[in-house]
Amino acid sequence: MGRPSEMSEPASLAELRRALAPALADAAAFDGWSEAAVRDAARTCGIDEAAALFAFSGGAMDMIDAWVASVDAAMQAALPPEKIAPLKIRERIRTLVQFRLDAIAGQKEALRRAQAIMAMPQNVARAAALGWRSADAMWRLAGDTASDYNHYTKRLTLGSIYAATLAVYVGDNSEGHAETRAFLDRRIEGIMKFEKAKARLLRPREAVFSPTRLLGRLRYPAR
Repeated sequence: MGRPSEMSEPASLAELRRALAPALADAAAFDGWSEAAVRDAARTCGIDEAAALFAFSGGAMDMIDAWVASVDAAMQAALPPEKIAPLKIRERIRTLVQFRLDAIAGQKEALRRAQAIMAMPQNVARAAALGWRSADAMWRLAGDTASDYNHYTKRLTLGSIYAATLAVYVGDNSEGHAETRAFLDRRIEGIMKFEKAKARLLRPREAVFSPTRLLGRLRYPAR
């Protein structure tokens, strides 16, 4: 294996993958998620090709994983909790998802090819894990601290909505991706309604007004 170049290269494989990921996604639009795309990205970034190929020796899903991780990292850097805290929760989620869409602008073909790869039976479990990771990152930035079953239901719901939004986005040719924005707004409104309904259903009995219980207490006051 060739020796990595002398320029400032990431110290770990994870950092190397993230450094290459944006250029790799650009190359994947033409070469697919392949070794050819890795070589092109390495040349673009000035990184030794042998080192880049070693970093992605696991194949296409490793490349897609790195791309998703790079978007996660960019989102966390651009929209820390304190920056979006003044927004209502639905606006925080919308802002975070919109940032991710803007981050991959111009890379629709790479996204389309990535979706096809992730849909393969052998990749479905890992694709789901990537979706979970991104949904978890968004909820944490939005200020969610749930540690019970809500932690899981929120991430499953947002993950499915994000995946559906990406499916709309990749085929959206409307001006300013207006169709995608409208779709996202409708789905987020659905999340909010679901969370409110769930909170009402699962509210402790003591917290829910009951006319029958009130009349019972008036008739038989506590001693």
